[in-house]
Amino acid sequence: MDSPQTRKTGLNLPSGMNGTSLRLETFSGSFRAISSLSSPSSSRSSTCSDRFIPCRSSSRLHTFELIEKKGSPAKEGGNEAYNRLLKSELFGADFGSFSSPAGGGAQGSPMSPNKNILRFKTDHSPGPNSPYSPSILGHDNGFSNESSTPPKMPRKVPKTPHKVLDAPSLQDDFYLNLVDWSSQNVLAVGLGTCVYLWTASNSKVTKLCDLGPNDSVSSVQWTREGSFISVGTNLGQVQVWDGMQCKKVRTFGGHQTRTGVLAWNSRILSSGGRDRNILQHDLRVSSDYISKLVGGHKSEVCGLKWSHDDRELASGGNDNQLLVWNQHSQQPILRLTEHTAAVKAITWSPHQSNLLASGGGTADRCIRFWNTANGHQLNSIDTGSQVCNLAWSKNVNELVSTHGYSQNQIMVWKYPAMAKVATLTGHSLRVLYLAMSPDGQTIVTGAGDETLRFWNVFPSMRAPAPVKDSSLWSLGRTHIR
Repeated sequence: MDSPQTRKTGLNLPSGMNGTSLRLETFSGSFRAISSLSSPSSSRSSTCSDRFIPCRSSSRLHTFELIEKKGSPAKEGGNEAYNRLLKSELFGADFGSFSSPAGGGAQGSPMSPNKNILRFKTDHSPGPNSPYSPSILGHDNGFSNESSTPPKMPRKVPKTPHKVLDAPSLQDDFYLNLVDWSSQNVLAVGLGTCVYLWTASNSKVTKLCDLGPNDSVSSVQWTREGSFISVGTNLGQVQVWDGMQCKKVRTFGGHQTRTGVLAWNSRILSSGGRDRNILQHDLRVSSDYISKLVGGHKSEVCGLKWSHDDRELASGGNDNQLLVWNQHSQQPILRLTEHTAAVKAITWSPHQSNLLASGGGTADRCIRFWNTANGHQLNSIDTGSQVCNLAWSKNVNELVSTHGYSQNQIMVWKYPAMAKVATLTGHSLRVLYLAMSPDGQTIVTGAGDETLRFWNVFPSMRAPAPVKDSSLWSLGRTHIR
């Protein structure tokens, strides 16, 4: 039968021990009562807990000299500035200055709970009179990466070309397209009646063809694979050559006058001419062209670019129009007329579908961005001079534009902010020709000053992070170190 002592306390005590022999020694203010042991006659909802909630008064902060004892003299040779800075970083700038909860305006104990406790992030903005502003340890004690990350330095672009080639007889004609760089790292240049191939790896020059005294080269364009090159002529022909064997594969007719622009997609060659027509050619078909895009431009076609997915063809003309064609239709699906000068410069974004950029001539001077899904103009930038060419980097989301009078400059832009990354000068006449190396880092520009200049403007493509294999098969072999 339970003794009265046991029933009173609710504890099973060993024989010979009574409840009065148990005594819990506590220091006043050192513990917080969570609950008390109750007798069976008390409420059954009472809980027992062994959780220990400390008070900062029991911490030995004096040992580390993080708080100052009142009336204690400063240590000889002590670094008061360092101690204040350390306390500010560990406990906050207002450590030791809390108001007492009992007295109004009285200084409370420095052991009072600090507002930084159990806070994920606290603004430690120092006061205007603080001699330690800004903190050398960071505003958020390392919890916030944004405040501790230094701002990115602007990318430096070399202001001078790393190579200059002479290009005699390179024509100063805005409507021609005489330079193209293949995916096999071979540069094609139309000079007068001839097409020359310059191999970038060894600087070897090869003469591809000579059209004779009665004709001249008006455009060149490599296939995406870099094995065949198409040549547009002043008489309206389109010739296709094997670039490796320097052998003519095919000659297409259909244009009445010069063919100033060419564009390949995966299998179709599009050509635009002074006769205002756009023709579609196919090497697998015996006819000169498989379709003619009608109802388009009212003047010479000087810009042509296929989208990267081969779904849309953009064309620009001397009638100040930018047209977008569907791969299956022979009528333009978009007619964009905001430009006020000839549209030769056209480029598609390799980073975003349906994003098209175009540049206008002397009377327009603007680079405009379009959403071809709905025909809306997204942005327009006045460059201050004739826009001759545009190319979108595949390595970074930036564009390069080449210009005419008055500076004949090359400009690199960051999209979509359109902030200028670099402005390059060196050509003495308008920069009419532009091509990009297969690695996307170097551009070559050509002008009527009969020079080709090579510029390193874009960084290398970022290598994708390797994907760690976390499948079951990857667990077959493990390493401790």
